[in-house]
Amino acid sequence: MTANTVTTNKVQQSISRNKLLGVAGVGWLFDAMDVGILSFVIAALAVEWGLTPSQAGWIGSINSIGMAVGALIFGVLADKVGRKQIFMWTLVLFSIASGLSAFTTTLFAFMALRFLVGMGLGGELPVASTLVSESVEAKERGRVVVLLESFWAAGWLIAALISYFVIPTWGWRIALLLTAIPAVYAIYLRWHLPDSPQFVVKAESKKRSVVQNIQEVWSKKYVRSTLMLWVLWFTVVFSYYGMFLWLPSVMVSKGFDMITSFKYVLIMTLAQLPGYFTAAWFIEKFGRKFVLVSYLIGTAVSAFIFGNAETMVVLLTSGMFLSFFNLGAWGALYAYTPEQYPAIIRGTGAGMAAAVGRIGGIFGPLLVGYLLTAGYDIGFIFAIFCGAIVIGVVGVIFLGQETKQMELD
Repeated sequence: MTANTVTTNKVQQSISRNKLLGVAGVGWLFDAMDVGILSFVIAALAVEWGLTPSQAGWIGSINSIGMAVGALIFGVLADKVGRKQIFMWTLVLFSIASGLSAFTTTLFAFMALRFLVGMGLGGELPVASTLVSESVEAKERGRVVVLLESFWAAGWLIAALISYFVIPTWGWRIALLLTAIPAVYAIYLRWHLPDSPQFVVKAESKKRSVVQNIQEVWSKKYVRSTLMLWVLWFTVVFSYYGMFLWLPSVMVSKGFDMITSFKYVLIMTLAQLPGYFTAAWFIEKFGRKFVLVSYLIGTAVSAFIFGNAETMVVLLTSGMFLSFFNLGAWGALYAYTPEQYPAIIRGTGAGMAAAVGRIGGIFGPLLVGYLLTAGYDIGFIFAIFCGAIVIGVVGVIFLGQETKQMELD
């Protein structure tokens, strides 16, 4: 093989990798827009529909219930019919339900559609990270998956911009429509996306039953990794949705009006991008465990300070660090999860872990709504999330194995 041939192959691989990252990332961005918009919509609905904190908490939780169901069902199906097919199905489900939710007039109808949105979103995210993991060389796999996750920050940023400029003037319905329409473009892009090369060559995966795959995830060989992932996913998602879906509402409760609160959350959201980019650099230099442990500890400290902040400067600064560390940890989590299993059960293993995490996402927003109704202050509530994150850190330290640049089966 000549030097020119080697160079040409490397260029082609780079183009293919960047195309995959771009196509998958665009869909990820639109997903993040919807989740980000929801946190602002909850604050607007609480005013327009006169919702109690408990009812507002249920909106976030029903989204997570759908995500738990979607992660499990679509994760299992990804090992049967392929990553690309599930990628497409979940995006179509998510887009249609998100658009229809803009036309609801009752809390029940809104929550029913949010369940379907959650199913699509919950199924897509672990399948997307699995597809990208299986399509990239080991030496850059972690970095590329974290960069994929960084599209989430861009989506949140756009959601914050839409919420700041659109919701106060044109209302939350227009904001929801804006998040659904661009997803049609992502469907078009994904139509031309190749399936995972590892799934294509693993013909035996189609012959295995769903029960076999689930049993294999909990077999002696993988039980330690599975336990670690379930603890990690539960604690991370529990704390993330408990904190971030309530950020605009927390700002309002601390005395800021809704427009000012949206502006401050927008500023905090900007800190997500450097969180992702630094995690993407560290993850191949120091490893997955280092990034997860250090960024989760940073999240816990920032959350505690944010919950007890008394001044605008402390609130804004700690909120920015909270976004920086938490979303960097998310990037590492999505890179780390698919690496725990071989291709024949990778979708099942990643989907089950994400489903357990979404159970945490159900209880997080509900807990905040319940405790606020009961009269507890934000400082106490955020201290609970700090404790949950520490449990996740302990799980990674004692149960996790380093997978940096490990070749996937």
